[in-house]
Amino acid sequence: GIHYVGQMQEGSLMRFLVDQLTDGQLEWAPLPATYDAVVLGDPQGSGKTFHIHSGKREYFQRLKEQFPGEAAAIDEFQRLVKSAGRGVVLLGILKMLPRFLARLLICSRLLPRLCSFSQLASRSLKEVVDGLTPNPELRAVLCYLFPTYGVLPSKASFSMHSILVNHFLHGAWYPKGGAGEIAFHTIPVIRSAGGNVFGKAPVQRILLDAQGRACGVSVRKGQDSVDIFAPVVISDAGIFNTYERLLPAEARALPEIQSQLHMLTPGQGGFTVFVGLSGSREELGLEPTNYFMFPGNDLDGIMQRYLASSREEAANNIPLLFVTSPSAKDPTWEMRHPGKSTLAIVTFARYEWFEEWKDRQVHKRGDDYEDLKKTFVDAIMQTVYKLYPRIEGRIEYLSGGSPLTNQHYIASPHGELYGADHGMPRLQAEAIATVRADTAVPNLYLTGDRATRAIICASTILKRNLYADVARLKMRLQATDPKK
Repeated sequence: GIHYVGQMQEGSLMRFLVDQLTDGQLEWAPLPATYDAVVLGDPQGSGKTFHIHSGKREYFQRLKEQFPGEAAAIDEFQRLVKSAGRGVVLLGILKMLPRFLARLLICSRLLPRLCSFSQLASRSLKEVVDGLTPNPELRAVLCYLFPTYGVLPSKASFSMHSILVNHFLHGAWYPKGGAGEIAFHTIPVIRSAGGNVFGKAPVQRILLDAQGRACGVSVRKGQDSVDIFAPVVISDAGIFNTYERLLPAEARALPEIQSQLHMLTPGQGGFTVFVGLSGSREELGLEPTNYFMFPGNDLDGIMQRYLASSREEAANNIPLLFVTSPSAKDPTWEMRHPGKSTLAIVTFARYEWFEEWKDRQVHKRGDDYEDLKKTFVDAIMQTVYKLYPRIEGRIEYLSGGSPLTNQHYIASPHGELYGADHGMPRLQAEAIATVRADTAVPNLYLTGDRATRAIICASTILKRNLYADVARLKMRLQATDPKK
């Protein structure tokens, strides 16, 4: 699902692109101006809550109001975030330049001098923020977004963090009707162009012809396999699934593919809790604001201690919770489900804590596995009750999902939330230039969950600059109809 999305303000290129992909039928509900809140400590005790405000100026101005005396540090953070944001075009350039030109540019060592994104990609978020202020609470608030890409501040690139800060500067939005509306309104556009969409048809392997070129996929239909042939195969299954599970061994062994696999590692595993509640948003006091809850202000330290814990100790050391109410964010929810509400809670969890049961069938992993999950769910809910005390006694559905749950339902090889790790190595110029849309297997391309990756992939296949095409189309339509 989707928790929230940035850059969907009217007139933005991202909004225009999504409108084109959904024929303008997908509606977006804005979250409140304070779309995120950061809780440091016990919300019912001595903890403090800080609010993140939408707006290019308001975001930083509200931080200054909450941290008087820290204006210089916040101004410098703003400058660095904007500077890194301006250089994000480097991602596209390195992935679309011919490989030999990209290598030449990297070997010249000019990139860090010419591009702040490249320079800041080699500095950790923690290093940069610690250099801005000695205030531990401000440090925590400047780093609070790291769970949205899953890398500890000491291992996260400041440039990666800046991408997310910039993404939400104008605020946050949620699809009216829920995330399912995205597929619902995209499928007719695909079909009208001559394509088709198949559900419950998991891809088993990528088909290669006698020359080693991708020529289609084999999907499962019930107990049978069906081969679907195509001149181009685009995978958004993630680099590990695509290369290690879907390609035959001879293709997987290609040096270029092995080089890419050695550059990347799986991201951090996730643990989720889904809650169904009796009562409306108003009755239960639920908010559309997302809450990032931390037991203290040393975000890196508490994360490291947690990940170093044994599985028996881990539930007592949970370092963060992302708490959100999908029902409170959706203005159509009450009409469709009167008197009901939902919560979704996300944290991290090591795959190794649950790996013992990886070969067991889902829902049949035994009491020890269920008991371990329950220790996490119980610990998580005790914290959530402090945020939303009125939900106690109103729970009708409660389900916890471990990294093995992610492995089963969303095919995460190690139960990770965000695919390959987004740490500093991934943001280095060599990795950016090496892991690109085109692959060593002719006719096989990689895309991902970001619109930038999708446009780069399509541009590579069509051998044209789709960024320019989309921008020109937007200008042309706005010239004929200013409302578009």
